[in-house]
Amino acid sequence: MDEIRTILAQKNLDHDRQVWTEQMLRIRPEDVQRELSVPAGKYSFRRLLTLLSPAAEGFLEEMAQQAARLTVQRFGRTIQLYAPLYVSNVCVNSCRYCGYNRHTVFERTRLSIEEALADAEVIAEEGFRHLLLVSGEDRSFVTTVYLAELAARLRRRFSSLSVEIYPMTQEEYRTLFEAGIDGVTLYQETYDRAAYAYYHPAGPKQDYDRRLQAPDRFASAGMRRIGLGVLLGLTDWRLETLALAEHAAYLMKRYWRSQVSFSFPRLRPALGTPSDWPHLLSDRNLVQMMLALRLCFADAGIVLSTRERAQLRDHLVDLCVTSMSAGSKTNPGGYTGHDDTAEQFVVADTRTPAQIAQMIRSKGKDPVWKDWDAAFARSEVFS
Repeated sequence: MDEIRTILAQKNLDHDRQVWTEQMLRIRPEDVQRELSVPAGKYSFRRLLTLLSPAAEGFLEEMAQQAARLTVQRFGRTIQLYAPLYVSNVCVNSCRYCGYNRHTVFERTRLSIEEALADAEVIAEEGFRHLLLVSGEDRSFVTTVYLAELAARLRRRFSSLSVEIYPMTQEEYRTLFEAGIDGVTLYQETYDRAAYAYYHPAGPKQDYDRRLQAPDRFASAGMRRIGLGVLLGLTDWRLETLALAEHAAYLMKRYWRSQVSFSFPRLRPALGTPSDWPHLLSDRNLVQMMLALRLCFADAGIVLSTRERAQLRDHLVDLCVTSMSAGSKTNPGGYTGHDDTAEQFVVADTRTPAQIAQMIRSKGKDPVWKDWDAAFARSEVFS
């Protein structure tokens, strides 16, 4: 599990990263043309560096066309829909960018098993069969026992369950897998060690390496889905993408039976957080990041949440997205009308799931509410 730490350190992707900024500034338009002339979908560090460079901004249309073709070849004309279910906004960490920061004063909310099931029932009635369970770092309440019991009961209504929670041990992840959870999403937030230390001043999340090595632990526990991402706006997006790609390439090679997906969470307004972030990227650069990753990772999922506004999400459906959230509530109990509970961030795309599904159909694609069955997934993992 120390291998990814070594990879990042040797390539200066977790410290002194400005060397790669200098390299990208030397890339010329003809270098970009050369990369775009070879078949799309294969990763190399140099290829991604080129496609992320300022010089590549003049080739976004060609990149988009190649990415759209490649996505259809590998995933067909389908967009998987999922919904997040927040079970607790209690957190012991002090992340400077998060509305759940332990120092922010608001009434904290935890959902009992029955309350979580009530929210889940609303989600199921909307058509979803893929559910993402989300929580702050609330180990004293959101335990493996809680999650396993919740998962066992949710499996009656949902074909696929994933979690986006605090890092766990391999044994804990194995317990969740055996309870019916088949995927884990965990953002490193930033791969820059110095920036990571600044943004995480207190709490268990201070431990950069424990978080970095968590995907190894949950992949080793049998999880079929490995979700990666960085919080866009904390540091330079180009440098973060390079580190993210190296992490993904390592995991794909080592845990080839699992699918790796990329998420692209941009900082959004949240309770008690700053409103001005010096490294926020533009829509154009977000598109460039997504296209570059697609052109290097043909089989990776590309996930886009309701953090992004409707018009941009509609546009990206045509290009490279394979999975989208819809009708999201980022506060515990939000689906059953508890609007007084604090949300993690403000949702940008507030359309209903039905409206999102109709938008996808209008673009000649099929919204998919259900993932493949658990029995098939387990046979794949253990064959």
